[in-house]
Amino acid sequence: MARTATNRRLYTEAQLREFIGLRHPLSEPTRVVAYCRVSSKAQKSELANQRKVLEEFVVAKGLANVEFVEEVGSGLDFQRKRFVELMDAIGRRGIKTLILAHRDRLVRFGFEWFEHYAEAHGCEVLVLNQERLSPEQGMVQDLMTIVQDFSSRLEWLKNYRNTLNEALRQDVGHGPG
Repeated sequence: MARTATNRRLYTEAQLREFIGLRHPLSEPTRVVAYCRVSSKAQKSELANQRKVLEEFVVAKGLANVEFVEEVGSGLDFQRKRFVELMDAIGRRGIKTLILAHRDRLVRFGFEWFEHYAEAHGCEVLVLNQERLSPEQGMVQDLMTIVQDFSSRLEWLKNYRNTLNEALRQDVGHGPG
């Protein structure tokens, strides 16, 4: 390690990049990832359809060694395990190309920011279905997505409350006597 005349440590850019987990600037990312997502387990058949479409695209383009990542979770949830792993890999400049069937498969809101983030980290984002909704249609779809997400959360809370109440009833019936 080098030091200055006043005994301060000097680090090279390569040492700093290695320390924070970034690849060397000369090494190009090589991973190609096709990402598929649905919101619920009830949509497993749609997950298979997305994968099939992406597989057909990959074959038609002659792409090799493509990783397929499948996930079940809300597009409003930015804490999805596979999504977070994907964003971390992009941040480390580990992914060359990200392929999506449709932009809302990655995230329901803020796609432009995530696309910018990926491209700023050397990752090309390919979206197969470029269909755009009118502003009115987009707003209605966004509102429906929010309502659906909160409805499912309310249903979960209702089931949770019922489970707690049942456990309390059983505990009262078997309490100390």
